[in-house]
Amino acid sequence: MSTLEHVFISMADGTRLAASLFRPAGEGTWPAILEALPYRKDDDTASYRREYERLADAGYVVCRVDLRGTGSSQGIAADEYLAVERTDLLTVIDWLATQPWSSGNVGMYGTSYSGFNSIQLAMERPPALKAIIPIYATDDRYGDDVHYFGGALKQLDLVDYPTYMIAMNALPPVPSIFGEGWRDEWERRVLETEPWVLTWLTHQRLDDYWRFGSLRPEYDRIEAATMIVAGWADGYRNNSLRTFEQLRCPARVVIGPWAHASTDTSLPGPNIDLVPEMLRWWDRWLKGVDNGIDREPPIALFAQRSTRPGPTRPAMHGGWRYEPAWPAARLRPTVLELTDADGPARSAAAEDADVLEVRADVGWTAWISCAGQLPFGQPDDQRTDEAFSLVYTWPALEEELEILGHARLSVTISSSAPIAFLSAKLCDVFPDGESSLVARGMLNLAHRDSRDDPSPLVPGRSYEVAFDLEVTSWTFEAGHRVRLDLAGTDWPNAWTPPASPTLSISRAASSITLPVMDGSSPTPGSPSFAPPRRRSDAIPNRGGDHYVWRIEHDVPTGVTRAVVGYGGDYSAKGDTPSFAERYDGTVTVQPDDPATTSAHGEATFELRWPEATCGSHAVLEVQSDADAYRVHIDLTVTEGIDTRWHRTWDRTIPRDHQ
Repeated sequence: MSTLEHVFISMADGTRLAASLFRPAGEGTWPAILEALPYRKDDDTASYRREYERLADAGYVVCRVDLRGTGSSQGIAADEYLAVERTDLLTVIDWLATQPWSSGNVGMYGTSYSGFNSIQLAMERPPALKAIIPIYATDDRYGDDVHYFGGALKQLDLVDYPTYMIAMNALPPVPSIFGEGWRDEWERRVLETEPWVLTWLTHQRLDDYWRFGSLRPEYDRIEAATMIVAGWADGYRNNSLRTFEQLRCPARVVIGPWAHASTDTSLPGPNIDLVPEMLRWWDRWLKGVDNGIDREPPIALFAQRSTRPGPTRPAMHGGWRYEPAWPAARLRPTVLELTDADGPARSAAAEDADVLEVRADVGWTAWISCAGQLPFGQPDDQRTDEAFSLVYTWPALEEELEILGHARLSVTISSSAPIAFLSAKLCDVFPDGESSLVARGMLNLAHRDSRDDPSPLVPGRSYEVAFDLEVTSWTFEAGHRVRLDLAGTDWPNAWTPPASPTLSISRAASSITLPVMDGSSPTPGSPSFAPPRRRSDAIPNRGGDHYVWRIEHDVPTGVTRAVVGYGGDYSAKGDTPSFAERYDGTVTVQPDDPATTSAHGEATFELRWPEATCGSHAVLEVQSDADAYRVHIDLTVTEGIDTRWHRTWDRTIPRDHQ
């Protein structure tokens, strides 16, 4: 039976980071596994404890760290992934490697944020860091994160992570862990911490701010053995095959059908228990156990097949298999010409061009590009959005067609406005007409040549543009049809352009290249994973949990809204206090006036300790016109029924080729 110990680790500047050590029973020396995140290890994410106990019971010391300025650690959380965070964690790794109970070997892992910094710390090559397991993480903080999508600001994400981090960063240290002075530290935290989102909104193009902390394109910086865990429905899916292809260290990738949620409970499944697979990786690279994992085929993936759409789809069709390498030897890029498809009807005046009058609220059936816990679910039938898109459908397939990798769109396009977006969705059309989203991509056309030096379009001029759709695995079954949908927005996933342009696409000079797989995998057998330990519920609004997912259209004004909300009230369990959390958001758009768009997010926390009941409530309001984003933030921090602090921020941030 493992034990739990709370410790503080001192940094070079005297700041103390709070850490929880889950240690194996008895005496001995063990490798250490580090997880470092800003999500409050002792209350908001304490429910993950059983995972750390299982790792400890297998002979590892698991160290969970509250990052500087979060949870029970001292300091100020000035932003995500700062240089000081990296320096702090290098100190933690060295501390773990030099403790009397340590074997000297350290691993690092985690989901999302702690997957990101696992990659970032491996880039620094600390000698003790021998292996990492980044789960649902990215190699590209600008192109594949919650901030920007194809060079456009993400909209629906604004009402979630950017909002709740304002409130979470204003919560106090845990009194029983921090000890005397916890209220003084709380006051300093509230008065000195600035909303991270204000920085993100000022960096609207790829620059050094985003490059810091991005592995891409410097993949050779990682030497630690790396096992990537990814999900086809997750927003960080592109990190999977792209990073694996470039790594020169011992590397493995496990890609399931999952969203940004535990592999045990994710919608969609099938689900697995990931802990035994992680232990095989740790045993090999931290303990030196010759268990054969490094001799297995390095890619274990769930090969998806035609599956009907559905926001709460419980499982994808398909099965697990190995691939021996990437790019695969049997990969056959196959070009589908738009001229060979059944496309939109053309007027005589249009000649070669297919013309689209952009409607701003197109995209909601595809929903968010990073599915997770509901209400951030999966795509629905695409036909509603297809009514306002350019749709190209190829003839029914006589035999199955399997793709694996990135489809690439190449179009010749012109716009009536200098700033325009192009959204592309690859779909699987069932014999009864239902349209299931396979992969999506979008490009702010100002970024057509460069992500760091965008330039507006010349209205009426034709441009040759190409970009990748997100990575996917899919087998189109016989009798199904391949479809491409092109639109000028991907709302509410991404913010809309400052005007409603008319897009003209040359059908004769446009195509999509599919990453077709020829034949079967040359590797026999298939991966075998432990079954999930927890059950996945399709609709998680049981037990009083708050859950909202609606699309609303106001007929008189024409405004379309996406409304989301979730949260719950959780009882005390062991040394974890009772607490409540609630998240609500509304994003709006005017179909005929995309510049007038808004996002309104709210996040509320309440933590109930014997010493005090403390809470925070944050409101983030972002409104746009053709020229700027106007941001208002309101933060209220309470103890008991009393308001302790109230802060507001107002900013006007110019749209930079947005």
